Amino acid sequence: MSSVIQTEHLTRRFGDLTALDQISLTVEQGEVFGLLGPNGAGKTTLVRLLNGMLAISGGSARVLGYDPASQGDQLRRHTGVLTETPSLYEQLSARENLIFFGTLYGVPEGDLSRRVDEVLDLFGLRERTANKAGEFSKGMKQRLALARTLVHEPELLFFDEPTAALDPEASRQVTDLIASLSRERGRTIFLCTHNLDEAQRLCDRVAVINRGKLLAVGTPAQLARDQFQGTWVEIALRTAPDGRLVTALQALPEVIQVSLDDQKLAVQINHDDVIPAVVVQVVELGGQIMRVNPREHSLEEIYFKVQEEAKA
Repeated sequence: MSSVIQTEHLTRRFGDLTALDQISLTVEQGEVFGLLGPNGAGKTTLVRLLNGMLAISGGSARVLGYDPASQGDQLRRHTGVLTETPSLYEQLSARENLIFFGTLYGVPEGDLSRRVDEVLDLFGLRERTANKAGEFSKGMKQRLALARTLVHEPELLFFDEPTAALDPEASRQVTDLIASLSRERGRTIFLCTHNLDEAQRLCDRVAVINRGKLLAVGTPAQLARDQFQGTWVEIALRTAPDGRLVTALQALPEVIQVSLDDQKLAVQINHDDVIPAVVVQVVELGGQIMRVNPREHSLEEIYFKVQEEAKA
C-alpha cells in the first residue's frame, strides 16, 4: 500500500488556542482509518486542514500528493467530505441535489446523469429520486449526503461523525454502506467518530486524539498490546481440576498468573504463542477442555486506557 495522507507536526492555532498540536500520521491507500476523540478534540479541524479549507499554522501535510495549503482546489476534486450535518438543499429533489453538487465538482456533463443514477442505485434511493430532500428521514438524508460525496468518484472519503443523531437502524444502514465502500469498492476512508463500537466494526487502524494532541496510533490489536500487560485466556473445563494444574501452569515460561473459578481457568500470558503450550499442559494433567477463549480487549477499553495514561 502507498500513503494517501502524510502529516508531519501539523499544527493549527486559533489565536491563543492550539486546536491541533504537531500531529504526525499516515493513512494508507484502501484502509479505513479512524480518528477517535471526544467533541472538541480537534477531529473536524484536522479534516478541514487536510482538505485545504483552513490554513496551516505549522508543520506540513500531503494528501493524494497535493499540498492542501496551496493546492486545495485541485485536491478537493479528488476527495469527498461528509460532515456531521448533511449539506443538502431541502427544496431540491434527490436527483437535483446530486446534479447540482456534481456540477460543482466539475463532473463532465456527458457523465453526470450516469453517475447520478449509479449513486442513487448504490444507496437505494432510485425510487425517491424525484422527492425533495426535505421530505426525507434523517437516515435517508444521510444516505443522500453519502451519495453526494461519491458523485464525482473521489479517491479519498472523509466522514465526520456520519451516524450522529441517527436511530440505531439508520445508523446501521450508514455503517454498512461505509463498509461496502471500503471492502468492495476500494475507497480510502478517513472516519472521525466518538462512537467506539462503530470504529471497532469499521476501522483497520485508529488514532486517539484529545485536546489537539495525538495520543496513540495503530491497529486495535497493536494498541491493546501497548496498553495492557499480556493476554488473558479463558479455558472452560468439563469438571473442576485439582490444584496441581494451577501450579503446573504457573511454572510455564511466559505465564504471568493463573486463577481458577470452579470449572473455569483464566491464564494471563505474555503473548499468544504460549496458548498451545498452556492447552497441552491442561490436557496432560487430565483437564477435559470444553472451550478455549482468548480474551480480546475492546476498542472502548483501549480508548479509555489511552486517555487515562495521557492524564497521568
